[in-house]
Order: sequence, then C-alpha cells, then structure tokens
Amino acid sequence: MESPQNEAHSTQANFITLLFLQLRPKQWTKNLLVFAALIFSNETFSFQALCRSILGFFLFCFIAGCVYILNDYVDRDADRKHPTKKFRPMASGALNPNLALSFGVVLLLGSLIVSYLLNPLLVLLLLLYFVLNVAYSFKLKHVVIIDVMVIAAGFVFRAIAGGLVINVPFTPWFLICTMLLSLFLAISKRRHELLLLESSKGTHRKVLESYSPALLDQLNSIVTTATIISYSLFTFTSGNTIHLMWTIPIVIYGIFRYLYLIHMEDKGGSPEKILIEDKHMLVTVILYVISVVVILEFL
Repeated sequence: MESPQNEAHSTQANFITLLFLQLRPKQWTKNLLVFAALIFSNETFSFQALCRSILGFFLFCFIAGCVYILNDYVDRDADRKHPTKKFRPMASGALNPNLALSFGVVLLLGSLIVSYLLNPLLVLLLLLYFVLNVAYSFKLKHVVIIDVMVIAAGFVFRAIAGGLVINVPFTPWFLICTMLLSLFLAISKRRHELLLLESSKGTHRKVLESYSPALLDQLNSIVTTATIISYSLFTFTSGNTIHLMWTIPIVIYGIFRYLYLIHMEDKGGSPEKILIEDKHMLVTVILYVISVVVILEFL
C-alpha cells in the first residue's frame, strides 16, 4: 500500500502535470517566431541576447497559456460534450477550474512583471496580445475575414516581441512578410476545417458558414503571391547582405510544399503538426534557418 507521503507527492506531481498540459505545450512551436529578431538582427550575436530571446519565448507561451485557461474555464461545460475536448484537464474534471483560473491570474501577472523588466513596451504588447486573443476566443473568431486577420496579428506580435526583448528594430518588409505568411497559414487552416466538416460546418465553427473553398483558394493565391514578392524585396532591403537572396528558392519551395499538402493530402489544419510530421517541411525549415545564420554571420 502506498504511504500517505508518497500519495501526497504523487497527487502534487499530477497537479503540476495537469497545469502544464493546460498551457497546451503542443502549441508552443508558434512562439519560435520570437527568435526571428535574433537571427535577422544586424547586431552581433551574444549569449545575453539568446537568453533574453529564450525568456521572451516562454513569456509568450505563458501569456497564450493564460488565454487557454480562461477559454477552457468558460467552455468547460460545452467541452464535456465534445468528442475530443472532453479530455482537456478542466472539462474532464481532473483539474479544479477555480485553481486553474487562480494559477492563470498569477501566471499572467508574473509574466507581465518579468516583461516589464525586459522592456516596458513589451508589457503593452503582451497585454494587447492577451486582450486580442480573449476577444478572438469569445467573439472575433465568429467574424468572417477578421478571424484570420486576428490570427495573423498574433504572429506579427511575436515577431515584434522578439525585437523588443533584445532591443533591435525590425524593417517594415520583415513585418509585412510575417503578416502575409501568417495569413497564408490562417487561411489554409480555415480551408482544411471547411473541407473536413463541410457537411456540418455550422456546428463546428459558425464562421465556416461564411466561407467557401473557392473564396479561400482565391485569398490564398493573393497572399501566396504577395508573400513571395515581399520576401524577395526584404532580402534586398533589410540592411543585411544581399546574399539573403539565395534563400528565396527555399522559401518558395516551402510555400509550394505547404500548398501541395493542403490541396493533395488535405492537410493544413495544424501548421505545427505539419512541421513535425512532414519530413520535407521539417528539412526545409532547418535548411532555411541554417542558411540564414551562415549568410548573415559569414557573408
């Protein structure tokens, strides 16, 4: 029989695990964009800048986690009726909702305090990100076009935050590229959801009733073209070496590969999942990062 001390320790460990899962660590790959400032910065790479970027990465993970906590707290009754969401910590009853909400408040305040120490402007950015995502969870995700633009805005905030934590500016072209690529991913996600649930699209996401495959394909064509052109211009106008132009074919292949996965394999609902599962995309991203680092450091 397990001793009371071991049982208490096991319960505490289980509680911590549930809180960690509540923060949805599978979504954390989105926050890797924070490191873009470190990679593309004209400043000399330093260990201090790396540490600040890592801290910025976790701050975004925690702020996003607070949004998930609030969202799951409000939707816990509805989630219990969902085939997959019912297994979430609060919906399943494994995690006390009030304790989770209290943890979220403490985590939010703590993250904001740390962000202020890094850069006072970072506090405003994280607060805006939090408010915008809460608004998205409760209202904006049901507004056609606005829903995908809010998702794209979240990625732009990540890119800006990466610059704030190491105190370096971004070129407008880089932010435009980030916004367009984010729109591409958001539109692709909506297309995947629409085709997957076409027979009952209104019962999954109300906003899907306002979309059609033809519309989303047209939007993606516009965004894809704009993304490639914008990135190409960025490589020449960023203030870095023009040798960044050699990464243009890698970017084009990555976008084309993603389009292939969307149209031929009916994927695109989860970008972070594609990155892990599709070897071509994973190799492309790794090759791109290595190429950029080598070019900026040695050419």
